[in-house]
Amino acid sequence: MLSVLIETHDSEEGLARTLASLVGGAVEGVVRDVIVCDMGSTDQTHGVAEHAGCRFVTEGIAAGIRQAKGDWLLILEPGARLSEGWIDEVVSHVARFTMPARFSRAPGSRGRFLSRAFARQRALAQGLVITRRQAAALSQHAGSAEALARGLAMRTLGATIWPAA
Repeated sequence: MLSVLIETHDSEEGLARTLASLVGGAVEGVVRDVIVCDMGSTDQTHGVAEHAGCRFVTEGIAAGIRQAKGDWLLILEPGARLSEGWIDEVVSHVARFTMPARFSRAPGSRGRFLSRAFARQRALAQGLVITRRQAAALSQHAGSAEALARGLAMRTLGATIWPAA
């Protein structure tokens, strides 16, 4: 049903945290496969991915999209953690909609007002749920997962995410 893509670069610790939050989805049969799209890591990112049973690609997000088995993709930053209830929200969304979606920020995840006001907003901070077909079309002109998510009109899901630091 759902392929998870995580674009990494020296992200072994963040990747481990993100993968831990996906375990429930794998147990429920919602997560079909996890693909780690690495951008030249020199740490143990590959070892973490391999130990968790993820596919590891070094050709970028477009290669990960091509290898995905699910009709829907969940694209996350390494270090992002999905909160309880994300599975039902995603299953409900993919059953009723075709437009991309993102998660709501967890209430305690917001920084101080001034740091939020002056920080550059990351398009993937709240994750991205998108059809494989839409992502494949967008990836032709996007060199990264962040660029793929930038500027998309999205529905916001009720489930929450703790964005990567």
